[in-house]
Parts: sequence; C-alpha cells; structure tokens
Amino acid sequence: MTAEAGVTGICPERDGAETLDSAIDNRPLGTARIVSFVLSALVMLVDGYDLAAMPLAVPHVVRAWGVEPGSFSVALSAVLAGLGVGAILLAPLGDRLGRRPLLIGSTLLIALATVGTSLAGSATDFAIWRFLTGVSLGACLPNATALVAELAPRRRRIGLLTVVSCGVSLGGVAAGFVVPPLTAAGGWTMIFVAPGLLTAVLALALFLLLPESPKLLLARGKREALASLSARLGLGDSSRWAQPSPPSNTPKASMFAPLAREYRFATFVFVGLYLLNALSLYLMVSWLPTILPQAGFSLGQSARLTSLVQGGGLVMGLLLSSLLDRGKTAPILAGAYVTVAAALLGFSVVPPTLAGWGLLLLVAGGGVSGVHLAMMAVGTSFYPPQMLSSAIGFAVAVARVGAIAGPLLGGALIQNGFSPAAFLATVVVPVLACAAGVSLIPRVRRPGSKA
Repeated sequence: MTAEAGVTGICPERDGAETLDSAIDNRPLGTARIVSFVLSALVMLVDGYDLAAMPLAVPHVVRAWGVEPGSFSVALSAVLAGLGVGAILLAPLGDRLGRRPLLIGSTLLIALATVGTSLAGSATDFAIWRFLTGVSLGACLPNATALVAELAPRRRRIGLLTVVSCGVSLGGVAAGFVVPPLTAAGGWTMIFVAPGLLTAVLALALFLLLPESPKLLLARGKREALASLSARLGLGDSSRWAQPSPPSNTPKASMFAPLAREYRFATFVFVGLYLLNALSLYLMVSWLPTILPQAGFSLGQSARLTSLVQGGGLVMGLLLSSLLDRGKTAPILAGAYVTVAAALLGFSVVPPTLAGWGLLLLVAGGGVSGVHLAMMAVGTSFYPPQMLSSAIGFAVAVARVGAIAGPLLGGALIQNGFSPAAFLATVVVPVLACAAGVSLIPRVRRPGSKA
C-alpha cells in the first residue's frame, strides 16, 4: 500500500482492474455527484445561518424584553454545546447506518428546533431550543463532510471540501443581510420561523435527491443497491469491484476511534488547531453585533459588518483551497494566521468607520473563518474512510470547548468594560497559538506527502 493509500484508506488497483476508488477518481463528476455537492453545501449553509442567527437576534430580543445582553451568554453557547454532543454521539452513526439517513433526519430536526426557537419566552427557553438545534447540527456537519470526501476525486478533494464548507460562510453572510428585513417584517421571531420552514424543504430535497456513500454500500456488501447507485453516479460496472477489507490498523467506528495509537498524534494536531481556531472565531462573531454599536455603528450596520466575517471566510476559504491542493500546508496556514493577527491589532489604530473597520473585519474575521473551513478539509486526509465520520465528529465535538469558551470569555470581557478595539485585540492570543501549532502538521503526513 502506498503512503497516500495509508492516509486516506484508498485501495490500490490490482492488475490494472478498475476499483471503486479509481472510478470515483477518473470518471466525470456528472450531474448526480454535482447535485450531491450542492445539497451538502446547502446543509452547510443551514449550519452557518443557525450559528449566526442567535448573535444577530440578541440585540433585538434585548430591546424587546428590556434585559441585559450578558444574560444571553448561556444561550449563545448552547447551540455550540449541542453541536458538540451531536457530533460525538450521533455523527459516528453515519459510519454504521449511512450518511444519507443521518443527514435527512438531522436536517428535519434542525428545521423543527429552529422554528421552536421562535416560541422562546426567556433566556432559558432560548438555551434549550438552541441546544437541540446544535445537537442536530452536530450530526449533520461531519456526515456531510464525509460524504463529499467519499464522492470527490482524490486530486480535487481538498478544493471541493473547502468549497462545499464555504456554505457555512454563505449562511453567515445571508444571516447578516436577511435578519434586518425579517425583523422589520415580523419581529425577532421571524429570524427563526422563515429559515426553519426553508430547512424543512431542504430535508425533503435530501430525501428525494441525496445518494448514499458508494464506499459504505460496497463495504457492507449491498451489491444490488450499489449497482443502482453506480449507474446513477456514472461510475461504471460495480460487479467488478472487490469488497475492501479495512486496514489492519483501523479501529472500529466509534466516538473514540481517533484516539487509537496510530491516529493519536494526528488527532492531537487536528483537534488542537480546530479548537483554538473555534475559540478565536466564536469569541469574535458571537459578540460583534453587540460591541459594534458601542463603537458608533447602527444595528443594521453592525449586522452587515458582522456578515463580512463570513464573506471574508468565503473568499479566504476558496483561496486556501486552491493553494492547499498544491501542498505547503503549514507555511500557508501560518501566513494566514499572522495576517489575521496584524488585522486584529489594526482595530486599535484605525478609526471606527464603515470602510476602515469593514476592511479589517474582512481580513481578520475572514481569515479565521476561512482557515476554519480549510482546516476541516485538511483533517480529512489524516484518517481512512472507515472512521471518517467518527474522526470529524470527534474533532467537531472537542472543538466545541473552544467554541463555547469564546462567547463566555467575550461576555466576561464586555462585563469588565473592554472597549471594542481592546475586545478584538484579545483574539490575537489564540490566533498566534494557531500560527505556532500548524508547524506540527508536517509530522502528521506520511513519507512522501507534501506539507
């Protein structure tokens, strides 16, 4: 087995015969696979909107209820806590039951919990509904990522994964622009009702159009279903594909599979970077709609400025995907983090204008958000397919520690009177820690691979 086969779980061709992996790599993408990528991107978009919705709703709820913003610290973190629970408990089921049923069911639950959030009558109610939303999101994200990784050609995998993950950024951007008209039309409850109904429509589209992973069908020996799916995806004659045996060093799919000895260091690097990046991202994004008005911006301007973080993440994610497919992962990510740190310090010297702070948010927030997308794509190359959902779910779950700590730390900074510029300057600490941490990535790679 080649070094790359050892990393990705790809079965090499024997005697020139076509395998499922070579069919996926060499056959044209076709409409069915492209539709699958688009649907997965829409699932990511739902994730992005839901993660941005609560921070954008807080100023409106505070004004309507006459309460302190700090009382929503737990509600802001609840969706992230739920996401961690769903990622570690539900996401691994995708390795056993299939990506398709997990994605359909969890998307439907997202729709129900999002609409349910509109019924909240207290900060506690918000926390409960957002936790349930997060549990469903946690089951979705790892399986959508794993499905794209299993359907994408090897040479385009990082790029396609990053592009699909950009749906998270698009969802955040959409939230910043649709929240003002939604609240104007029906108050803060519309922030959750309208998207919840659209998410239910997406669940129906997944039921009608989303395929199962052909690799999972082959591994289970479901030849009839695989033959039908192969014809639909344009992958050729599946009867010639041998049922693969998992690598001898691959642990059984479970929430703790990434902690097996062979993958422990990879998990330490992947999860550690993802955790610190999540802390940086959610420390910034969760409180931007609250701190920007303190710098003199209106609520509408603050919402649009916050959307620049996700918009910048989209641009940075696409840029990084094109660069990372060429190698030199560690220097590229380190350079991105240093640029982010410089932009964060710039808030202390640039006056708070739409142009000045808008540009800094585009670079700083976009850099952190973009690397967050790219890091997931890079991490998929650390593990074989037989444990991919488990590994991604584990990383997402543990990274929730940083995502939860971010809003809580931000709330403490606000209560202690930190100015907007000082608040943003604190994000430099975890960002520079990430810049140092990417130096460990080359040690994860197998001999002969680029880093």
